[in-house]
Amino acid sequence: MRRLSPLDHLISQLDSALLTLKTKGATTARPNPAEDETCDDLTDQEQKHIAGLMRINHTGEICAQGLYQGQALTAKLPEVRAQMEQAAVEENDHLQWCKSRIEELDSHTSILNPAFYALSFGMGALAGKAGDKWSLGFVAETEHQVLKHLDSHLSQMPSKDQKSRAILEQMKEDEAHHEEVAKQAGGADLPLPIRLGMGLISKVMTTSTYKI
Repeated sequence: MRRLSPLDHLISQLDSALLTLKTKGATTARPNPAEDETCDDLTDQEQKHIAGLMRINHTGEICAQGLYQGQALTAKLPEVRAQMEQAAVEENDHLQWCKSRIEELDSHTSILNPAFYALSFGMGALAGKAGDKWSLGFVAETEHQVLKHLDSHLSQMPSKDQKSRAILEQMKEDEAHHEEVAKQAGGADLPLPIRLGMGLISKVMTTSTYKI
């Protein structure tokens, strides 16, 4: 098998980035959890709010793709790299489900997605460089924070919108699994300053992408 050159890796990463930002990356082909669910008539205000929440979740999945792809690029152990790549495929399911729901709500994905993808990719690559235990710890902490966001969004979601709720519930189940896998694989607990910094970046992302 031919060894990939640095240029080959760069081209591959650029392709992954473009597919991610267009929400066309490889998926597990699981059915959309919202397919068989219903959504009664929403007021304009409810529809706008739900679209904002789903836009945040869509951008969160863009960030997850950047994180996993950056980590896969620099991970030292093949099994860790394989975990990152598999997690990225599963996160692509979430990406497509969120985009589909946003379109159903007659809204748009965030124009800030390229910037957040680039930031997340850089953070993932640095975590991978620091060592696999830190890379896995970074994944576990990221998923932990995502779970808190999902709980918050579910608490705000009108009960009559079972479509959005079904998507978020499945995402929550998957993210909890990713967190547990990362911990069991040897993920280290991150220092408090790093966890606080990640929380601050997350706050900036959720605040800015709710509207744009």
